[in-house]
Amino acid sequence: MGDLNDLLEPGMRVRHPTLPEWGIGQVQSNIGGRITVNFPEAGKVVIEGSQIDLIPVFDQSGR
Repeated sequence: MGDLNDLLEPGMRVRHPTLPEWGIGQVQSNIGGRITVNFPEAGKVVIEGSQIDLIPVFDQSGR
């Protein structure tokens, strides 16, 4: 886990793999494997990148 998370940069959009109800979040920071994401339905959340693989979102429809 975590290899793709290493590529996440501030401004990128992501989904949480097990909490889709949080919506599409925007990466705020990625420091030492700890990824801070601002989700519309959950607020600012710190994700431990070694435990959870976030799903990058590349288009406006959320895919």
